[in-house]
Amino acid sequence: MKVACADREVSVHSHCGYCRHCAGVRVGKRTIPTPQRQAFSGVQQGGNPDENLLNAAMMFNTLVRDGTAIECDDDAGEGFASMYRR
Repeated sequence: MKVACADREVSVHSHCGYCRHCAGVRVGKRTIPTPQRQAFSGVQQGGNPDENLLNAAMMFNTLVRDGTAIECDDDAGEGFASMYRR
């Protein structure tokens, strides 16, 4: 699945979940936060990075499958910005 991102289309699975602009996935009436964001904060606190990030990616794919929209807070139109680089 692809979505519009700034001036191009990107894959939801390889970009959105890892973008600092991704606010979550709309499932029904709720927006569920991106699991990768929670896993990344756990990594910064000393968790098991590989396993946590892999589990978060699988959960994100499940949310995308069940969801109806990706919520993006990129109001400035910057496009993809990795949450791993500051």
